[in-house]
Amino acid sequence: MKAVGFHTSLPIENEAALVDLDLPTPVPGPRDLLVRVQAVSVNPVDTKVRARVTPAEGQPHILGYDAVGLVEAVGPEVRLFRPGDAVFYAGALGRPGTNAELHCVDERIVGHKPAALSAAEAAALPLTAITAWEALFDRLDVGKPVPGAARSILIIGGAGGVGSIATQLARQLTDLTVITTASRPETAAWSRDLGAHHVIDHTKPLAAEVAGLGLGAPGFVFSTTSTDRHLTEIAELIAPQGRFALIDDPDSLDVMLFKRKSVSTHWEFMFTRSMFSTTDMEAQGQLLDEVARLVDAGRLKTTLAERFGPISAANLRRAHALIESGRAKGKIVLEGWA
Repeated sequence: MKAVGFHTSLPIENEAALVDLDLPTPVPGPRDLLVRVQAVSVNPVDTKVRARVTPAEGQPHILGYDAVGLVEAVGPEVRLFRPGDAVFYAGALGRPGTNAELHCVDERIVGHKPAALSAAEAAALPLTAITAWEALFDRLDVGKPVPGAARSILIIGGAGGVGSIATQLARQLTDLTVITTASRPETAAWSRDLGAHHVIDHTKPLAAEVAGLGLGAPGFVFSTTSTDRHLTEIAELIAPQGRFALIDDPDSLDVMLFKRKSVSTHWEFMFTRSMFSTTDMEAQGQLLDEVARLVDAGRLKTTLAERFGPISAANLRRAHALIESGRAKGKIVLEGWA
């Protein structure tokens, strides 16, 4: 089967950073689906793993953490899907990735593809939808008000992949006023189109930007990017007893800044459930099915922003380069095989 991977961690400008491969077809485990991959999207985690992981000698590392495809075969203990089902999912860190024609994935972290979307449109959603949903509802518990705080949430990085779906979820499923950040006219417009009530400029001091809205101190802050750069401002602007969540990888995180306000801090890492085979691992598949239902009901829309052609090493290198530039909005999707 065709696949794309790497043998050595290299800068994306190097043609060997990602290469086309021909690999054996994987064999599904007891609860695995064997999926024929139709489309994939590219996430910041792809670039981070490529930069940090050293593959075993002679063994390529296959990236990819979002996929849409058709179930080709199932393991003997599978009970939720059958061959021919259209599915979407975000995979697991400890297994070969979705940049392959055929891919094995545990059925518990898989959802039924939204019927209203094409394969490319659906491929933009799984990883970011899981991350945003877990951050909002499992970590921040946004349904539980913060006493005395404004019923609002600040989403830092509103035009990114996670920010784009978090904005929609917060607008559609809560009564919160949604404040996002962006720094360019096109990303601010993108964020407003997805449902943000207010968009502020994250190149300016965030506390003053939020105060200028006249809403009061938000009870919730969700940081998707540049947390270390904004941490002091976050500590200033968030309400006492507020809740703060982040998903990026700051070199350090001085949570002492939050002590005087008793602000709780929550990490969201969507691979935790699959990495540790938690007893509630199936919640991710259920979550994706609910996302599909909301899409088909017209309440959520794809965050697909760029189509980079068929799945190939050359096109994936282009996608990695755009993500590493920090100028991507929404999601980059590749569909079909070169």
